[in-house]
Amino acid sequence: MKIGPRRLSFAIPGDLDLPTGGYAYDRRIIAMLPDYGVEASVVALPGSFPDPTPADIDEAIRLLAEAPAGCALLVDGLALGAIPAHRLDAIRAPLIALVHHPLCFEAGIAPERAAQLKAMETEALARVARVIVTSRSIKRMLVADFAVPLAKITVAEPGTDPSARATGTGTPLQILSVGAVSPRKGYDILIEALLPLADEPWRLTICGAIDRDPKTVAKLEEQILAANFGERVRLPGTVVPATLQRFYDTADLFVLPSLFEGYGMVLAEAMARGLPIVTTTGGAAAETVPDAAAIKVPPGDAAALSSALDKAIRDKRLRTRLADASWDAGRTLPPWTETTRRIAAVVMGLNV
Repeated sequence: MKIGPRRLSFAIPGDLDLPTGGYAYDRRIIAMLPDYGVEASVVALPGSFPDPTPADIDEAIRLLAEAPAGCALLVDGLALGAIPAHRLDAIRAPLIALVHHPLCFEAGIAPERAAQLKAMETEALARVARVIVTSRSIKRMLVADFAVPLAKITVAEPGTDPSARATGTGTPLQILSVGAVSPRKGYDILIEALLPLADEPWRLTICGAIDRDPKTVAKLEEQILAANFGERVRLPGTVVPATLQRFYDTADLFVLPSLFEGYGMVLAEAMARGLPIVTTTGGAAAETVPDAAAIKVPPGDAAALSSALDKAIRDKRLRTRLADASWDAGRTLPPWTETTRRIAAVVMGLNV
């Protein structure tokens, strides 16, 4: 019997240093895999994925086909699902897919493109040896909607670092939301939901990259000004870890208005700090946070989100109950060692 590969090429499109949850996951795994007997190297794919040019697809295939003998290939789903499946036949190394969430569920894409991406991802996933997903919700989705065999999938939830409990601010109540400004994050819905609450004493910080989608950022800034929230809503962009820690520490309420999440790493970070949470049920977000720790509303429903925020802002005892449950749940979140162990086991289990 052949021994599973101990070398792994991790194919990632774009800039691995970007401060997104997906790239943060990739960075942690790459750094920790050697502790589990797996040598991991990065294959830098073109940054145009998931909308690559034909030349970028050619380049990606060339790079993937150069994987050395005895090496497995872990391909980030941001790239894999956008490569025509028949092109993957040129790759001889065993393929593992890492799916944070299916590409077709990204908000703001045309229905025709979403259908195309779903078909392409279904075909690509049929050609890989194993699939790693970041939540049980995505696992069920791949089985039901993408025809991936259950036995082929391993769940490796993102790890969460222990943190001190947030102290909060109090008055005005500090609301925090974290994530890059993009259509899928639903920040426009959050601003709409806050309109009826203009007389309440709150401040909002939306902390995340503002350089990925200039059109969405410009529309959000216009919406904030039109609502006369210019003095109440901050968009600091990407910040250093110490500043993000300060935002979490001084927050009184965490809000995630996202339309869809493959896991919701920021929800786990909020629970690790014992923050009360208002979130949508988009994708895996509904399961990442226990019901006792959050008020949950349907994604895209500004009225429901407004009602939930109204309750959380007005009722301090409710926030305390949510915060206590959040803190308790945060103590049970998996560490990064468990995430890495699961991925290493998949790599070591392959034959070459």
